[in-house]
Amino acid sequence: MQRTRPAALGAVALSLGIVLAGCGSGSSSGSGDTNTITVAYQRTAQFTQLDSVLKKAASEYEAANPGKKVKLTAIEAEQDQYFTKLALMNRSPSTAPDVIYEDSFQVRSDAAAGYLAPIDEQLAGWSDWSQFDDVAKQAGLGDDKKTYGVSMGTDTRALFYNKDIFAKAGLPTDWKPKTWDDVLSAARTIKQKAPGVTPINVYAGKAAGEATSMQGFEMLLYGTDSTLYDDSTQKWVTGSPGFKDSLSFYQTIFGEKLAPALDVALDATVGSRVATEMLPRGELAIALDGSWLPGQWIEGDNAWKGWEDTIGFAPMPTQNGQAPGSVSMSGGWLLSVGANAKDKNAAFDFIKVALNRDNSLKYDTENSQIAVRKDVASDEKYLSYNPSFEFFSSLVPTTHFRPATPDYSQISGNIQVAAESVATGSSTPDEAAKAYDEGLVGIVGQDKVQGG
Repeated sequence: MQRTRPAALGAVALSLGIVLAGCGSGSSSGSGDTNTITVAYQRTAQFTQLDSVLKKAASEYEAANPGKKVKLTAIEAEQDQYFTKLALMNRSPSTAPDVIYEDSFQVRSDAAAGYLAPIDEQLAGWSDWSQFDDVAKQAGLGDDKKTYGVSMGTDTRALFYNKDIFAKAGLPTDWKPKTWDDVLSAARTIKQKAPGVTPINVYAGKAAGEATSMQGFEMLLYGTDSTLYDDSTQKWVTGSPGFKDSLSFYQTIFGEKLAPALDVALDATVGSRVATEMLPRGELAIALDGSWLPGQWIEGDNAWKGWEDTIGFAPMPTQNGQAPGSVSMSGGWLLSVGANAKDKNAAFDFIKVALNRDNSLKYDTENSQIAVRKDVASDEKYLSYNPSFEFFSSLVPTTHFRPATPDYSQISGNIQVAAESVATGSSTPDEAAKAYDEGLVGIVGQDKVQGG
């Protein structure tokens, strides 16, 4: 299947040279030198942990392999822009990287598009592969059941809340909402009793990309009695009550001005601003976000002394408190070998170094990842590093995974359009849901949808 991103690619295709020039430490990835391994990955103001571990791994790989070099290309962009820039690099063998930092939901589509190389043969000879749990191994599978990546860890999502603001507003500092109404009630109380504070952030804009789909909309939808995709029939769901109710939640928080102003909510950097400015400065009371946030507060450029005394965590409740009571979403990223890698065995050897026990321990602790290597998950250094690990690991039993279909990324974009249109007031939930359904049929075909 040909992978397509018509809107994004169409907007920037003519700027390929400019895009690649802005990719950080390298002007392009492919070098044509068989002794040089090119690695493409994401780096942002709030996400520097991967950059740190890859630099360490590059140094170790070069020391162990005289004559070999590792060229790191940090793509300095938020998530959706990272996907676009990576897709542009992959369009030409001359710029395609040898090793790719790959979101798990992109694996099937990128493998089908011919961007990734299967690595089953190399994995069979790697003794460390037995340390990875089975769920993590599933994350790297393509439609052909071959493996296209090695998992770096997984994550969960929940509510972060500022206990100081809650105390000021007369709300409990051991907050445990049972329903969506409990969440909205707390937000309304904060608006009334803590002026100047934004009560709640739920990602809503197209510019926030997958954060809007996964941290935002899907954390709502999977807490209703509806779903996005029916695994049993392998069809996408249209017209479900839960879909409209989730959009109504957006209508409420933006309509009542409980959410950030639109210039913030629709900005591509809203994720970084929430993590490094709004929460640390006490400008935001509640954030629906991911387990990786505390990692940047422990040390580094965004270190926040005393964060663990200020920030509380609560599971995101289901809509009406129905079983199992709370909901989470999980994803994760992998390191993959590019299909155009000049020396695929050398590229995989670099991945082996980057994801060995010591480097996985460094990455999983510093980036607040739920470890997928058994020897890391049981390591006392991992267990004692971050006080949030126990809470976020406890959410795994109620977590959900995005539909692992090659067309998910297009459907995710369709979700973002619906969420933004309601947040801006340009559509009602019913209108946005109808437009989503029409777009969905256009993507997958009438025979791949069913009524909710």
